[in-house]
Amino acid sequence: MLHRTARSSILFALTLLSLGSSHGQSAAPNISPELAHRIESMLRSKMEFPPASSISFGPRSASEVPGYDRIQAHFSSSLSTDKGDIPLLVSNDGTRVAQFMTYDIAVDPKLKLSTEDRPARGGPLDAPVVIVSYDDLECPYCARLHAALFPALMDRYKNQVRIAYRSFPLEGHLWAMHAAVDVDCLGAENAQGYWAAVDQIHAHAGEYGGAEHLLAKAEEELDTVVINEGHLFHVDESALRACIKKQDTTLENANIDSGKKLGVYRTPTFFINGMKIDGAVPISFVFEMVDNALNAAGATPPPPMQEQR
Repeated sequence: MLHRTARSSILFALTLLSLGSSHGQSAAPNISPELAHRIESMLRSKMEFPPASSISFGPRSASEVPGYDRIQAHFSSSLSTDKGDIPLLVSNDGTRVAQFMTYDIAVDPKLKLSTEDRPARGGPLDAPVVIVSYDDLECPYCARLHAALFPALMDRYKNQVRIAYRSFPLEGHLWAMHAAVDVDCLGAENAQGYWAAVDQIHAHAGEYGGAEHLLAKAEEELDTVVINEGHLFHVDESALRACIKKQDTTLENANIDSGKKLGVYRTPTFFINGMKIDGAVPISFVFEMVDNALNAAGATPPPPMQEQR
């Protein structure tokens, strides 16, 4: 894999660089050794490659950009399995290289994150704004978000916003996966019970396992919380207990995989109609993003907060 510095340059930057003088060559099946040398020199000066990487170039081919041909640079390291391809455009006269990416935006990003299979709060399935949060029940930042941001969203937007969680337990959190399985077991039986359990666990996450943070004790306490909430919502207790005892992580691993494909690497990370938001951001910023999503969906946002007073 290409080092992060190079990858960032490749994926997100539009680069148009002069390659100096040339011999005025026109489009040809293969680039000359002299042109290959100039392009390789430019790449090595602008990007970070794995140690002992060799770089080769494929043949020219027609591109959609007037005056430029398409070529592919391939790199591989003799010291590791790192390798990759870099798409480039080279001018017909061999003096400039351009490099950019195109992205398919034909599909509404909201459709990539359905809430049909998840317990949800707020608006109906066809609410104009859908927020999907990748959540870790042992994550203190997730707990703060759960306690402050999402109630504020419900208060401001009512049924205009639908919120669902997908479990994303981080490896460094010892009981996060166990808790995710527990609440998902309850969620399969009763959506309200799921949210009641999530509320409880986030509110008391620092207490499970006692002062010594014992894993077995924490897991036992989590099981009790979920079973008690299930009892309050009249779920089939035997089925719930069997699910909790089994600790099948298939659903949780699928959520983790789906999150990684969307660029989720930490929690909390959430998506507003498919738009990724991560890190500690002010509530006012989230409101702005939701307002924008409502406008894009043809819905009218609530009045600004100062106008509501």
